[in-house]
Amino acid sequence: MTFSLEQFRLDGKVAVVTGAGGRGNSIGRAYASGLAAAGAQVVVADLNEEGARAVSKEITEAGGQAISVGVDITDAASVKAMAGAAKEAFGGVDILVNNAGLMAELKSERAVDISLDEWNRIMNVNVTGALNCAQAIVPLMRERGGGKIVNQTSGGAFPAISIYGISKLALVGLTTTLARQLGPEKINVNAIAPGNTASDAGKLLTPDDSPFIKFLEASVAMRVRGTPDELVGTLLLLCSQAGDWITGQVFNVDGGWVIRP
Repeated sequence: MTFSLEQFRLDGKVAVVTGAGGRGNSIGRAYASGLAAAGAQVVVADLNEEGARAVSKEITEAGGQAISVGVDITDAASVKAMAGAAKEAFGGVDILVNNAGLMAELKSERAVDISLDEWNRIMNVNVTGALNCAQAIVPLMRERGGGKIVNQTSGGAFPAISIYGISKLALVGLTTTLARQLGPEKINVNAIAPGNTASDAGKLLTPDDSPFIKFLEASVAMRVRGTPDELVGTLLLLCSQAGDWITGQVFNVDGGWVIRP
């Protein structure tokens, strides 16, 4: 097969993006809009139903196809309803982007001090939520002969030095496990690990004058912050035919914050 730029197109594909209706300048919004621009029909899913509707409206007004769905990814019944809405609207699902997660909302608690209730809340959203979505969506992918799953981990998982980092490192483990188990069914499973991103949530967590930004300025190879749109190219690679031979991988998109062989 000769390579063509058309291999990055997603015409006829259906994508579900969780956490796509959150804070205005969000990674989820950029993902949903980028997939739609590449030709996919997009299910904009979020606990924030109003935000999901706003992103869906942006996509349709730009000429794309999208619906919005309210979902609580920690609730298996809610996730199943999301999958059902995707099938009813577009006939099935080819792409799942597990972008929803807790980050800016979290306190900087030490592992020895965190309550088990808070620990479980974080793990339920950042890890179990992705599993819930995979369990609901993979049967729809099987009906279509395969699919692509992209999990949103973080540069903060390498190494994990916070509860958030632990949850995102656990998501890496889910990624590699699903990749090995679903590969024979032509379902690719990969992850994107963003660096410090100039999203609304990212700036809330680490303002420009924060000590962490100063630390990154002294250690990151390129720019300290990227934009949500700068993550979309990697997403399109992993969701399209161009990425058919990639699975079980974590892509650090971070300007050279995490550098590894």
